[in-house]
Amino acid sequence: MLNARFAFALACFLLSLLFAASPLFVEGFAGFDPNQFPVPQDNPPVQPAGYAFAIWGVIYGWLILGMGWGLLRAHHDGQWHDMRKPLAVSLLVGTVWLAVAVASPVWASLLIWVMLLAALAALFLAPVNDQTWAAWPVGLYAGWLSAASCVSLGLLTAGYGFLDQNTAAIIFTGLAIIIGGFVQSALGRAPTYGIAVIWALVAIVVANLETAPMIAYIAGGGALVMLVPTLKAFRAM
Repeated sequence: MLNARFAFALACFLLSLLFAASPLFVEGFAGFDPNQFPVPQDNPPVQPAGYAFAIWGVIYGWLILGMGWGLLRAHHDGQWHDMRKPLAVSLLVGTVWLAVAVASPVWASLLIWVMLLAALAALFLAPVNDQTWAAWPVGLYAGWLSAASCVSLGLLTAGYGFLDQNTAAIIFTGLAIIIGGFVQSALGRAPTYGIAVIWALVAIVVANLETAPMIAYIAGGGALVMLVPTLKAFRAM
């Protein structure tokens, strides 16, 4: 019978592989279709420029490497085990997220918040040692989810007519800045978390600089604010 710690180590490694492979089973997904919403969301200002989503390649690869390293070298470590339990939940939900997103942006938004909360729990429980393979990849993943979760709410509130697009972008870009700043400050390590949030905010600047400069300025200001706790986390390494 498998030891529970080894079982979670193996599960996280396999789930990281399945998570990375999930785009192969959802052909051509490039974000929510504008017509999935009652109010079509064409070029929503809350959404980062398309190039920013390339970060998923780094997230997938680093999680696979990190969980593989942990399986081989730290499968009985208690701190790794504590991190793996919520991380397994996040990755498990992540394996089906794209398929859900094609069918329902409402359910997809709910699930991405489940992924985020579980990823944040994993990040705060991540071992202080072995940060390169544990806290850093999980931090990058959780940081991007922090931004993406707020984007999903911005799309929903505008797409269902609760707010206009610009107001939704201002509110939920601001929420991403607040969450990102709070988490990175409270965490005090794993600067990859802040890097991912900054990456998303800069991409919002790029997407809006000509068409919605106010939103671009808010996102740019947020990126500068995020630099402070992120640089502190670098110095704590």
